Amino acid sequence: MPTAPTTTTLTASPGLAPLLARGALLSPFKRLRPDADFPRTRLVLPGLRVDLSRLAAYERVCGFATGDDALPPTYPHVLGFPLAMRLMSARDFPLPLLGLVHTSIEITRRRALTATGEYELTVYVDQLAPHRRGAEAAVVTELRSGDEVVWESTSTYLARHRTDGRTTTGGTTTGGTTTGRTTTGSTTTGGTTTASVPAAPVPEREPLPAVAEWRLAGDVGRRYGAVSGDRNPIHLSPLTARLFGFRRAIAHGMWTVARCLAAHGTPAAVLVRADFRAPVLLPGAVTYAARDGLFELRGGDGRTHLTGGVYPLCS
Repeated sequence: MPTAPTTTTLTASPGLAPLLARGALLSPFKRLRPDADFPRTRLVLPGLRVDLSRLAAYERVCGFATGDDALPPTYPHVLGFPLAMRLMSARDFPLPLLGLVHTSIEITRRRALTATGEYELTVYVDQLAPHRRGAEAAVVTELRSGDEVVWESTSTYLARHRTDGRTTTGGTTTGGTTTGRTTTGSTTTGGTTTASVPAAPVPEREPLPAVAEWRLAGDVGRRYGAVSGDRNPIHLSPLTARLFGFRRAIAHGMWTVARCLAAHGTPAAVLVRADFRAPVLLPGAVTYAARDGLFELRGGDGRTHLTGGVYPLCS
């Protein structure tokens, strides 16, 4: 039977390096069972304030404007990532951290967020569901200002293993609506703002018109790792990436989303959805394409690396 939800309040953001090490050490011993459950712990970090120098460095790496009192739409993911890693590297998380693939993210920002505000972070695992290539976990991050949830995201992470190839649209949730993967819309928590978006996964369509060609330096992964704290070896150098089966280092998926949103722009109240389709090798060149609120990154060989959409919220 599922364990009862619990809440753990933290006094500081966890360090990522020891969490990565713990997750790597435990990964070989994890075998997903048909009756596997997931941790019901909610990690809460109150009294959070943004390090403005680190934020400015993040904005420069991702292409956002600097110098104003605004949080980019993707930055709360960086703030919540250490808490998510604490959950996913724990012994009771059923999927191995090594090889875990970030497959999608859905972000809802209900209003513009100031960089100088005080917030409370909450992170929890919301779902564990079968996938045609393995099993997929959904991790929810919420940012509160006072009692109001002003920003939230749902990230899906895939662990590949042998399956019968069938897909499912269900899964176990901890209560509340699981967003993004099987619905045709998104509704805010207990509120009135909604956005109509196409069902995920996004169906195949004609390529979007090219807007810009970006040449990506080989150190993009190291620079983003320095400002985000995500120093996964696959992003840092060709040598460490080869240990995990990649010919060269690959860009962080969240860097590609942030770079696209910096180019596209977002309204204050917005829903963003992005699906990670294929890794971006570094160094390399990609085409940023966009039209009518949709965006994508394509490689020179025509491969689509990222698809996404920006959907204004209306009251």
